[in-house]
Amino acid sequence: MFDRLALPRVLPFFTYLFFILIADVLIWAGYAQEQLRYLYVVKIAAVLALLWCYRRHYSELAWPGRATMGWPAIAWSVLAGVVVLLLWLNLGASWMVVGEPAGFDPRSGGGTDWLLVVVRIAGAALVVPVMEELFWRSFLLRWLQSPNFLTVDPSLLKFRYIVVTAILFGFEHNLWFAGIVAGLAYGWLYVRFRTLWSAIIAHGVTNGLLGAWVLMTGQWAYW
Repeated sequence: MFDRLALPRVLPFFTYLFFILIADVLIWAGYAQEQLRYLYVVKIAAVLALLWCYRRHYSELAWPGRATMGWPAIAWSVLAGVVVLLLWLNLGASWMVVGEPAGFDPRSGGGTDWLLVVVRIAGAALVVPVMEELFWRSFLLRWLQSPNFLTVDPSLLKFRYIVVTAILFGFEHNLWFAGIVAGLAYGWLYVRFRTLWSAIIAHGVTNGLLGAWVLMTGQWAYW
């Protein structure tokens, strides 16, 4: 699973998880959220650095031709991203949630730390979708079908693997049920249009609009 072809798609994702673990350990050790405000910046910078170092390995990120990623595909990806956002904000019943989200409040000392806001939204909308889709859809989804995952055409992926990946993706999130729905949507786009960019665009739209909504409403727990 961690061979030279998988590592560029696995390592950025596990680096992201590692920083989440670090934050949890530090909070358990008595550090306040306020003291860890800039840990997200370090986390995104580390993931971005790995994506940049491995950029020549990501053949799936070559922009596809018009046959697979024309305006209809882009429109469907944007629409799916908006629909997932609406579901994300409304699938919050108690049984659909696991644990307590740490959240992120950019206000400090009576004002808003706009540097952190920009990094948070840019990281969530531009970096995280690439990192997660490389792992969940491009690697794990295809790897479940064949260890030689780079040879698997997305249009030939079996539905059961899409479901399994969506479930695992869902439980990466506090809103696990909404996460499963999002995973199914992104997986469908990947299979339908045979390009990872469809899932990345949808994922980026969801995360970017969620960031804007959080800023407008002050619902920091969604961050």
